[in-house]
Amino acid sequence: MQLPRTSGVLAHPTSFPGRHGIGDLGDAAFRFVDWLAAARQRYWQVMPLGPTGYGDSPYASPSAFAGNPLLVSLDWLLGDGLLEAADVTEEPDFPSYEVEFGRVIPYKLGLLRRAFDRFRAGAGAGQRAAFEAFRYAEATWLDDYSLFMAIKDQHGGQPWTSWEPAIALREPTALSAWRERLTVDVRFHQFVQFQFRRQWGELKRYANERGVRVIGDVPIFVAHDSADVWANRDLFRLDPRGNPVVVTGVPPDAFTDEGQLWGNPLFDWDAAAETGFAWWIARLRGTLSLVDVIRIDHFRGFAAAWVVPADAPTAASGRWERGPGAAAFSAFREALGDAPFVVEDLGLITPDVDALREAFGLPGMKVLQFAFGDGADNPYLPHNHERACVVYTGTHDNQTTIGWFHSRGPVEREAVQRYLGNDGSDIAWDFIRLALASVADTAIVTLQDTMRLGDEARMNTPGRAEGNWGWRFLPHQLHPGLAAGLGELTGAYGRVQQDEPAGDRRRDPFDYTAPGTAHPLH
Repeated sequence: MQLPRTSGVLAHPTSFPGRHGIGDLGDAAFRFVDWLAAARQRYWQVMPLGPTGYGDSPYASPSAFAGNPLLVSLDWLLGDGLLEAADVTEEPDFPSYEVEFGRVIPYKLGLLRRAFDRFRAGAGAGQRAAFEAFRYAEATWLDDYSLFMAIKDQHGGQPWTSWEPAIALREPTALSAWRERLTVDVRFHQFVQFQFRRQWGELKRYANERGVRVIGDVPIFVAHDSADVWANRDLFRLDPRGNPVVVTGVPPDAFTDEGQLWGNPLFDWDAAAETGFAWWIARLRGTLSLVDVIRIDHFRGFAAAWVVPADAPTAASGRWERGPGAAAFSAFREALGDAPFVVEDLGLITPDVDALREAFGLPGMKVLQFAFGDGADNPYLPHNHERACVVYTGTHDNQTTIGWFHSRGPVEREAVQRYLGNDGSDIAWDFIRLALASVADTAIVTLQDTMRLGDEARMNTPGRAEGNWGWRFLPHQLHPGLAAGLGELTGAYGRVQQDEPAGDRRRDPFDYTAPGTAHPLH
């Protein structure tokens, strides 16, 4: 897929400012879109939008189809009459600079339940027909997900393999009994998904009207404790009780003698092929209903994956096993047409991975932080980039550029300074300039680098189980000067189009002082 010469910013909605402990799809999200338009950016990249799982990670979700309840804007629900001002008058004293998930989760879910109770009692009557239409249209995944979450709530959040065998293994009589018993709780989870889709749909429409397209994220593997595995056991390599036989990881390398043990169950690719990859096609089609472009995380797993026995203490005892390769992407193309994919081809990349990517014309990734450990032939150096790729200053797994530069040894820092032709005193924007100047058709910079932040703003540290995903910016940090500077560089390196929208001039995207108790449609 050939992309036009454009650029964008990587920022997850949980990082937005706001008074409810976590960024959401409310006013700050719309103002961020206005900022992107003012900065002449054409892409907004997000991480997976699903519910978070182990370690609060969006990459360990209980569903590959659902939206994150924590992103639902409470202010929007206030505007809809599903909450009242008194409901949020005495909020916990949440920090403004990070997400304390342990406090935010019960607080927001409690208010979402209150909004649902009001909906059941007659509030939001104008949404009822749309809610029923949503339940019908999304039933193929929503029915399993909502029942899974309702049963999980009843079991104190325990994984599904610890439930009673009849419901863990989805015996028909048990499914019927639990659906009847938990009718209200099932409907609650459906209501939350309806509100997420409604709010996200408006935000995406707003972005698209301002010339901003959304790049979403699809992790290749899914969490074992998920509705996807519970409802589709035959698509995964599990034992009769539902436990994984083998799990995913990455092999030992220069950074770790034991490799990384991710623990996700492996797909049974033969079983998936027999269905024509129907579950995968449904997943990708569902994601494309939410975003404009899909980034496929750990693309190399389609060529070959590092497979580890489920009882192994580390990933060192694993082995490479071939993935579905061209058969999967041929099925995707037949069902979805020339779908807009970007693939994460980082790490240990072998010729078969490159061959698969090139056979389907899929743009790969170039990360500038990987460019300076070798010589001039390093493929991540800008002078070695090809057009059909996406260049990043860093990703959600990297340090910020400032943190990275100051943690380098003298030899690598000197290599950076030599390449830049300066001392790196403004290294974050030096890297932004390198990315925008690259011949790569698309350049994505992190919001943290745009704001010149250090590792206090890092989103994720791979291998660390806790303390990730919580960074938030403060309102004053997203200011007009950043938009103007980024827009100037974007224009200088030819990453704007003649039909560039002017953006919304009716509102000030940098004024966060306005009351936020009504959703953007009111």
